[in-house]
Amino acid sequence: MLETLDLSLSLPRDKYVTELTRRQIQLRELSNQIYQQKRSVVLAFEGWDAAGKGGAIKRITEKMDPRGYVVYPISVPEGEDKTRHYLYRFWRRLPEDGQIAIFDRTWYGRVLVERVEGYASLDEWKRAYKEINSFERQLQDFGTIVVKFWIHISRDEQLRRFEERRRIHYKAWKLTEADWRNREKWPLYEEAVEEMLLKTSTRGAPWNLVEGNDKYWARVKTLTRLVEVLSEALEYKPADPLKKNRAPKK
Repeated sequence: MLETLDLSLSLPRDKYVTELTRRQIQLRELSNQIYQQKRSVVLAFEGWDAAGKGGAIKRITEKMDPRGYVVYPISVPEGEDKTRHYLYRFWRRLPEDGQIAIFDRTWYGRVLVERVEGYASLDEWKRAYKEINSFERQLQDFGTIVVKFWIHISRDEQLRRFEERRRIHYKAWKLTEADWRNREKWPLYEEAVEEMLLKTSTRGAPWNLVEGNDKYWARVKTLTRLVEVLSEALEYKPADPLKKNRAPKK
């Protein structure tokens, strides 16, 4: 599935600014509908290290009312989360009615990093596909809107971004030794991603694949797709804020 993505797709800056503004204003309108309709929304972001998940999330929330969403950066489980079933820490972070929960990395760590690094046994991560599909199905049956994104970049682009982070001091905090170790296991992670996409892309919660080599393209595609999904689920079409209103001809 990943091989079908055209990573050469890009967007010039002027068009990026226009489209980004359009989608952000529409998302603000849709977030108000989420509150009024008392719907809950779960946004799940996965992708390669340095793929741009955080940048996409920042643009999604930039013009939203901060009272209407929470962003959860997910890393290694600690404390109580570590002693319970891996889905426990996600169950207790689910949004209330009228709220949006955004997960920067998710329960799919079970079939990605935990699988590749050996933190989960063969039986555990194989069983997780069914557990995850059931988890998402229960959310949807409750009325929650679930939207999942995988942001894909090439191995060469990842290396370029790693080197940039190492070179620029204010970006250096983003780069860890774990990132370099994970990079060495790219083929194993790629195999895990392919199987994840195949086994957990369901009718109710399909994966939205985003070409991420060009950050402008990735951000606009992510926001555009999110506007489409929310508009359909809420049965509400936001106005195009940049469309000029012309007086009818007489």
